[in-house]
Amino acid sequence: MSIIGTIFVGLIVGLIARAIKPGDDKMGWIMTILLGIAGSLLASYAGVAMGWYQEGQAAGWIASIVGAIILLVLYGLIRKR
Repeated sequence: MSIIGTIFVGLIVGLIARAIKPGDDKMGWIMTILLGIAGSLLASYAGVAMGWYQEGQAAGWIASIVGAIILLVLYGLIRKR
């Protein structure tokens, strides 16, 4: 169930990030899931490592969405080239 949970969280975080960031992001479901998972891992690791919050706190969800938005912006910049 851990893999299915990770995919589900990645989908939710990726969809929220795509909804918040303005612009036309043409990517499919799989890229949205991967974006959400990568954003969650990146932000969660950075936030816990810096001591901003503990694992499992609500701030982790917010940081995951911010991390996914950052990755979405970077993906857009790379894709334009």
